[in-house]
Amino acid sequence: MSSAPRQTSPEARKVRRKIETLSSTLTLPTVRRALGVLEGEHSSSRLGGNNDPMSTRDYTFEDEARLIDWKASAKLGHPMVIDRERLVTSRVHLLLDNGIEMEGRTSSGETATEVAGNAMCMFAALSARRHDRISLVFADSRNIIRKPFKGGLAQFEQAIDNGAGGQARPPRNFEALLAYARTLNDKGSLVVIATDEHALSQVHLHSLRLIAAMHPLTLIDVATLNPFRKVSFGQITDGINGRRIPAFLISEQSANAVDTHRRYLTAQLQEHLKADGTTLIRATSSEDMFSQFIHLVSVTLKQTSFTSFRAPSTIAGGMA
Repeated sequence: MSSAPRQTSPEARKVRRKIETLSSTLTLPTVRRALGVLEGEHSSSRLGGNNDPMSTRDYTFEDEARLIDWKASAKLGHPMVIDRERLVTSRVHLLLDNGIEMEGRTSSGETATEVAGNAMCMFAALSARRHDRISLVFADSRNIIRKPFKGGLAQFEQAIDNGAGGQARPPRNFEALLAYARTLNDKGSLVVIATDEHALSQVHLHSLRLIAAMHPLTLIDVATLNPFRKVSFGQITDGINGRRIPAFLISEQSANAVDTHRRYLTAQLQEHLKADGTTLIRATSSEDMFSQFIHLVSVTLKQTSFTSFRAPSTIAGGMA
């Protein structure tokens, strides 16, 4: 593990600012809905849901109109709200593949670690607003380190930047990461696993199915750059031996063949995961991950007759 914070790229920092703005802009009911469509839910003793009534209080601007108790409001002469028990999971497990393979670059120039880290920040931002307990896990072939986390998004960003390793870290052990996820015994808690597309294969489907049977599971699949397509940020080199990709191999025909094969594998994986109830987010960059997350939650909320999950205009249009 690296003791010094990672130096993130400008692209990753830009999306980090969007996540920070989004988390501070959304109302609490919207945050609850956003995570509720991705997680398993069970009864708790916490407020803010649709289950058993717990107390009555004055209406505030953050409350939804459907929560108003009209009988009590008529008696007292001003709007009153019934607080009901919220169906929640009390813990969110964020599992990050921390092998050296995650230093592979994406088409945006970011590393897979940066994209995966921003995905974790997205989930942590919403979970922290709901005051859920966040468990952050880093895994490679040498260590599996769990960091119980308390605090806001700023503290989480610092924790993930400090925990993500650098160029000297060992290779991944994705099987060990999945085995750890299978030991989580708090049934119904949300599990998010982030890795790159090269870690996933058919042999992992059984383990993912077992995890999904116990927990709502979201899989972050970071797509690395196509080695046969030109990039604007430098020369493509092999991640193991540092050799450059020969110029004669870089062609649009070869790149298109690789893209087609990757799309086929992704479609297969998505079909299997969807059947098991797992949510897959495949992202080529932090910006792509952010957009897909917003789209996924927005579509799901519409399907459940909730208000659309919209990013503020300053976020959707980009930030300076």
